[in-house]
Amino acid sequence: MLNTIANHRSIRRYTDRPVDDSLLRTIVEAGTRASNTGNMQTYSIVATRSADVRKALMPAHFNQPMVETAAVVLTFCVDFCRFGHWCRLRDAEPGFGNFESFISAAIDASLAAQNVCLAAEAHGLGGCYLGTTTYNPDVIIEALGLPRGVMPVTTLTLGYPAEDPGRTERLPVEAVLHMETYHQCTDADIDRLYAEKESLPQNRQFVAENNKRTLAQVFTDVRYTRANNEHFSRVLLDTLRRQGFDI
Repeated sequence: MLNTIANHRSIRRYTDRPVDDSLLRTIVEAGTRASNTGNMQTYSIVATRSADVRKALMPAHFNQPMVETAAVVLTFCVDFCRFGHWCRLRDAEPGFGNFESFISAAIDASLAAQNVCLAAEAHGLGGCYLGTTTYNPDVIIEALGLPRGVMPVTTLTLGYPAEDPGRTERLPVEAVLHMETYHQCTDADIDRLYAEKESLPQNRQFVAENNKRTLAQVFTDVRYTRANNEHFSRVLLDTLRRQGFDI
C-alpha cells in the first residue's frame, strides 16, 4: 500500500474496459472503512455509468473529457437525508442543518474518497479527482437528483489507465510539516521550498504560455482568480442553503 501511495498519479485517459460491479463494491467497501465522525457515515457515493447522466454532469466539470470516458464517475456527497430519516424513525430529532455538521461530513466524505482511490489503484485502476465539484454543485444536484440534506463535495473518475504519466511534483516535506508549533516561513524559506517547483521545465513553460513573470501569477491571475473564487463561493453558499444547511 505504501508503494501505491508513493506512485499515485492522476489518470485522465482510460481504456474501454469496464469496471465490474463486484470490483466497484470492493473498492467502495474500502471507502466505508475510512474513519468518520461518530461513526455516523453521513456521506453517500453516487456511481454514474449512464451516458445521459454523464452528459448532464459534463457542464458542472467544465466539460472535462474523463467524465464521459472513465469507466465510472463517483460523486461523493455529504448526506444528512439518510441519517436524518433514520433519526426521525427512531424518535430522535436531528440537528444537522448547520455549517459544523456540513464540514464534519465533508471531511468524512473526503476520507472515504481517498480510501476508494487507494483501493482502486491497488486493483490496477487509475483515477482523477475533479475539484470542479464545489464550483457547480447546483448542476450536479440536478443531474443526480440529490434531495435536501445531500451536497456533493468531490468527484472521482475511475477506469483502467490508457496512459502512464509521470508523478506530479510535490513540495518538500519541510514545507508542510511543522514540529510542535507552526513555523511561519521567512522569505528565504519560501525561496528554498519553492525553488525546485519553479525550476521545472514544465512549470517554466506554464509561465511563458500564460505571459506571466512568475508561477505564482499563473495561479492568482489565470487559474484561480479572485473574481472566480468569489463567484464560486457565492454559488456554493447559496446551494448549501437550498440544500438545508443554515450557513
